[in-house]
Amino acid sequence: MIFFPAIDLKDGQCVRLYQGDMEKVTVFGDDPGAQAKGFADSGAGWLHVVDLNGAITGKPVNEDAVSAILDAVAIPVQLGGGIRDGATIDFWLEKGIARVILGTVAVKDPDLVKDACARHPGRVAVGIDARDGMVAVEGWTETSEMTALDLARRFEDCGVAAIIYTDISRDGAMEGPNIEATVELARAVSIPVIASGGVSSLADLRALATAGQGLLEGAISGRALYDGRIEVEAAVKALA
Repeated sequence: MIFFPAIDLKDGQCVRLYQGDMEKVTVFGDDPGAQAKGFADSGAGWLHVVDLNGAITGKPVNEDAVSAILDAVAIPVQLGGGIRDGATIDFWLEKGIARVILGTVAVKDPDLVKDACARHPGRVAVGIDARDGMVAVEGWTETSEMTALDLARRFEDCGVAAIIYTDISRDGAMEGPNIEATVELARAVSIPVIASGGVSSLADLRALATAGQGLLEGAISGRALYDGRIEVEAAVKALA
């Protein structure tokens, strides 16, 4: 399994939110490039980056910060937040992003996701962010009437590289990931699943590795890294 350190961007800074609330924000640094390099130098093989402003506005906002990250590291970067049309998908992939993450548009325009997968094989992931099992969209400000499982099944056999599954109630709460729901989703679809939300210790990572062996592609953690609860090198080894 792959360990994905997370860098969430708001107004050009590295931040973490509590359960996706833009008002409950903690700033951890104002140099995204340096943060990315630190993670890469510590052994990370991938980075998970989210343009939080973009997720709300529906278009890229933190382009300079993302560019700084790409300039600072040689490892692949997956990016989500505000990517809702073909032009934006092309823009980020041409800029050097290894994999774009489509969330809101996966609910509202599934044909765009399927077209992007056909045009960019292996470089399109779907972000499924769930609140009480139901998919949230528009930067988690709206809850749809679609279940996480139904959304995942919508993209079977169209070439989606991965599903990033986030339980919103666990995100930033340091209460541990929703292992049961994550593994249940991974068992139900053939698309690789990445766990996100609530990973707060090496014990959480080991539990995910045990429960998700052969099912999960990896796990994402953010706040625990900034708080010093998890070190990248140890996290990589825990999932290896």
